[in-house]
Amino acid sequence: MSEFLSQYYLWIKSLHLIAVIAWMAGMMYLPRLFVYHTDAPVGSVQSEKFKLMEGRLLRGILNPAMIAVFILGGMLLLTPGLIDWQSWWIWLKLALTLALGAIHGLFSRWRREFANDIRTRPGLFYRIVNEIPFVLLIFIVILVIVRPFGKF
Repeated sequence: MSEFLSQYYLWIKSLHLIAVIAWMAGMMYLPRLFVYHTDAPVGSVQSEKFKLMEGRLLRGILNPAMIAVFILGGMLLLTPGLIDWQSWWIWLKLALTLALGAIHGLFSRWRREFANDIRTRPGLFYRIVNEIPFVLLIFIVILVIVRPFGKF
């Protein structure tokens, strides 16, 4: 397995990055749809269209991209000699990635609420939440590229 991971490292890394881009695009777009959906009257043509768009975005892009991120990221973690497990950056990066996964779960729950015409939050809430994935992404990219902080 380690020979495979080493031999195909650049392919795995490339596919991981493509999956991250797709996941983040969806994670930044879905809450924006929630903002517009909040303003659409319940039962209206607009509301039904948003339900369709949100469901397709989640099932067609977000879920597969997140799964690919975790599988390919796991493969990168297992690649021999790639990670210094004594460094702080990898643990922070993993924690932030898990936080993104938890936010993904919240987005999924909120999509189900919209699908059932349950609206308990104002549009401003979703406008603020819309920024969280991007802020986490900034920190994750810095951790991966700069690899700040020393060892334990």
